Amino acid sequence: MDPTIRRDLLSLDKLNANTVARHLVMAGKLIDDDPRLALAHARAARQRAGRIAVVREAAGITAYHAGEWAEALSELRAARRMSGGTALLAVMADCERGLGRPEKAIELGRSEEARALTGDEASELRIVVAGARMDLGQYDQAVVTLQTSDLDPTRTGTPAARLFYAYADALVAAGRAEEGVQWFLHAAEADIEGVTDAEDRVEELTGGDL
Repeated sequence: MDPTIRRDLLSLDKLNANTVARHLVMAGKLIDDDPRLALAHARAARQRAGRIAVVREAAGITAYHAGEWAEALSELRAARRMSGGTALLAVMADCERGLGRPEKAIELGRSEEARALTGDEASELRIVVAGARMDLGQYDQAVVTLQTSDLDPTRTGTPAARLFYAYADALVAAGRAEEGVQWFLHAAEADIEGVTDAEDRVEELTGGDL
């Protein structure tokens, strides 16, 4: 477990702290393969240590992965009230989308906290806001939302691949399929960890004929 999380649990008695830590570790191990069971562990940790921000954050992120949007949003809001910061904005905005409230996601993207984001955190929020625009059928606005200096096709890695993929998706939705194919290709080149299906999208759009 991260030493900073251990430190945050020091306010609990030793037995409770150890139990909470075990639940958090299990939630982290299970979140990808069994998010429902991971959420059960995160909820157990929250019941024992609901006044600790990192526990509420873990509960929120786990609920998000389990598709429990309302619970995730509530927990992440609580974590932000306790600790401040802006790192959770993209996840919170995506929860608003999950709840069928894309306008709220866009509103978060315009907030003062959003303007304070930089780097990959800012990029991730733009991806969510662009998705909210697409939910509303605002495809051209989605394209514009993603047009920043981070759209550099020489970049590699998961954050770049996700951004390029979202941009390509928006371009296709806006009727600019040829440009979209090029950015799906950039996404495939950047995606060294295989987190997207960019290559499949290229084949789908071109019929395998490039």
